Amino acid sequence: MFKKLTKFIVKQMDPCNELVPVESIAYNEHFRPLYLLKKKRKPKTMFHPTPYYQQTGFTLDDVLLPGEDGKSTEPLHEDSSQFTLTKTSADQADGGLSISFDPASVDLQGGASLSKEFSITPQKKRVSLQSLEALRREREINMDHSFIQQLQRTDIDLYVVTEILEASEETVYKESNKIDGGLKARFYATLCAKVWLLPPSFPNTCTLVFSPVLFFIQGTRENKQTIVIPKGCTLAFRTIPLHIRDGAWDLDYIGAGTVRLQGAIVAQSQGSVAVRRQSYVADGPSQGKLGKVVREVKYSCRIFPILSPDHLLIVFNTIKAVMRDKKLFQELSQKMEDIPEQNDGYELKTESPDLKDLFSTFQHSPGHCLLLAEGITYILDALHELMDDQLLLLLESLERKILSQQLNLVAHLLNHDLEDRMCHFHVDARLLSFPHKEEQILTMELVELSGVQLQEDGSAVSRDEPLESVAALFVALYALRLLSCSK
Repeated sequence: MFKKLTKFIVKQMDPCNELVPVESIAYNEHFRPLYLLKKKRKPKTMFHPTPYYQQTGFTLDDVLLPGEDGKSTEPLHEDSSQFTLTKTSADQADGGLSISFDPASVDLQGGASLSKEFSITPQKKRVSLQSLEALRREREINMDHSFIQQLQRTDIDLYVVTEILEASEETVYKESNKIDGGLKARFYATLCAKVWLLPPSFPNTCTLVFSPVLFFIQGTRENKQTIVIPKGCTLAFRTIPLHIRDGAWDLDYIGAGTVRLQGAIVAQSQGSVAVRRQSYVADGPSQGKLGKVVREVKYSCRIFPILSPDHLLIVFNTIKAVMRDKKLFQELSQKMEDIPEQNDGYELKTESPDLKDLFSTFQHSPGHCLLLAEGITYILDALHELMDDQLLLLLESLERKILSQQLNLVAHLLNHDLEDRMCHFHVDARLLSFPHKEEQILTMELVELSGVQLQEDGSAVSRDEPLESVAALFVALYALRLLSCSK
């Protein structure tokens, strides 16, 4: 829910795509001004067009030597004006509909519908580049700091947060899914807010309320979730590359930070530089969104067709295991992301029996380690964009052996303008014809959770510009079908 909201805010307020939405409310405090971030070595994708960043837990002030006057970096913060973003919509696909927005209740009767209303006031908070430049001349990096020493032994790009959007009012965001008479309706309760800036000394805390409610009344099923976004919560951020060498540090103000040496040290005069990955190889359909995602997934998964059936089965079983276990998912994601940054071999350790076979494969096939880690990371990133319910539906689809037909259906969806909200179109009804009714319902639910509502006759409507979600679903289906060939 939080990621969906921050992505929408950034899309509305930053058409140049310079701001990066915060994806987890639990870690929003790590994306405050002057915090240091690691940029993950991942290319932008159809399902995640923004860069991937990871918090370090340190600020710029943490790794600087003390200044002569002992001043902190807090006075560098400067606040700018606030903006109010409001959105109200009520859409009906079929049947009778009655919606009343009220803080205490929301009533929906009949038909499939979507209603959404919220109002939020983000405030931009930034660091003056002039004061940051003055700080650069006055204070050096503490090269004895443990984080800096670890950084020098890796191949990591380091960035400093210079601008954020934060919630200037407390916001309560409610989401409900409702099925009435066999037709599914989705609506959003009012998102309202009261926000003021937190003083720097006030602890920035987050409250996450997740309250699913499931009940049946005359054939109606309703599922509700609520999230509280606290005042001062970071919604999006902007960064500048940070380069370190022998205590001195530089900031890449114009964003020309694509060449790095080991440990994020800039040394243009030295002969060795790290070369970025090439762009995706042209293969498959040549035009449109479908062609782009097909080329992307074939390139990113190019290692799997050349693996032995036994190794492919190990990868397949591991992916299925992590789809059922969030902690396992996070462990595998982190281990795969760490591999390109290791310069002294690929020794992977785990206590989980579900990961041991895969990690053993890495140690016995060092020639394929980087490509295999890249392919697995790409699949995990796509799965991460899906909802938990979708992961379970995908596993059930695997058991029912209907992935190929679902993949054809999702490919058909990508041929339509999914960047146009409430776009009505039609798909071939034969793509929704399955041997069993449960498989059709499962597939329609899987697609609807990515933002496209389907009817049995093939009529479809896109909800909330679902291109990225549908692209992630396509990648997940493609990868699972590819890996399942090992069975």
